[in-house]
Amino acid sequence: MAFNREIISLPVYHTLADTDSVIRKRSIAVGISYGSDAMFFGRTGPIKYPFMSANAIYNTKGGFFVYGSTLRLLGYRTLVDEIDVGGGYLYHLTKKLSGTISYTHFIFNKEERVIESASAHDINLKNTYNWGLFKSSVTLDYLFGKESDIFATLNVSKYFETDWNVFDDKDYLTFNPGISVIVGTQNFVQRYSTEHEDRIAVNNLLIHGTDDPYPYNNGRFNALNYSFKIPVAYNRPHYTVEFSYKYSIPVNVEGSLMNKRESFFNLTFYYVFFK
Repeated sequence: MAFNREIISLPVYHTLADTDSVIRKRSIAVGISYGSDAMFFGRTGPIKYPFMSANAIYNTKGGFFVYGSTLRLLGYRTLVDEIDVGGGYLYHLTKKLSGTISYTHFIFNKEERVIESASAHDINLKNTYNWGLFKSSVTLDYLFGKESDIFATLNVSKYFETDWNVFDDKDYLTFNPGISVIVGTQNFVQRYSTEHEDRIAVNNLLIHGTDDPYPYNNGRFNALNYSFKIPVAYNRPHYTVEFSYKYSIPVNVEGSLMNKRESFFNLTFYYVFFK
């Protein structure tokens, strides 16, 4: 299960390594992640926010799942900066076409440092098709709260694993490089800029030379980000350790958050309990 902000990645259901078969068992997955910077639909805050997150997901045999996560930005005294809770359903339309539909509620502390603080709710629909040589997915998100935004994320990835073991016959390495394109609106950027003007001004990121500090149409549906990601994972029957590198190219950056090209590093550990 890829949570909506791509900060964490936990499996909705365990998948057999060499097929697309889903093992429909009750399961609980728990994980912990470190990230070099928090990104939200192709946008980052005015300064880097390295973070730690703790995550859990419960899967039922029928395809339903519930999940929760906590996020802490490193370098601050706050214990928790964000809590996410949600649930959804996994479905298979055909052998090659599958998807999930889910709802997430975001809860932020009073500082609201993370850029997604303008959104309290997310309705997410993701469909994935296995072409054999690669997989492609289309994800639609409708976020609402203080502001409303719509996003479409297009992804193409290629999964493969080693035919040799690292330490014994129960482990293996997996690789899943992919490219993504995010298109959508960015009203959340303007809301964040308005509510954190003092913080942004300190970082000299406000726009000068205009009477209107926010002279953009953030409600326009536009390309927001192109990215390339390389996850490398060490897998055993019940747990996975994954390191990923992501190179992000933001485009059509509007408002006072002048995002630039950036490299992201994530390290995730998760453990899956089967019943």
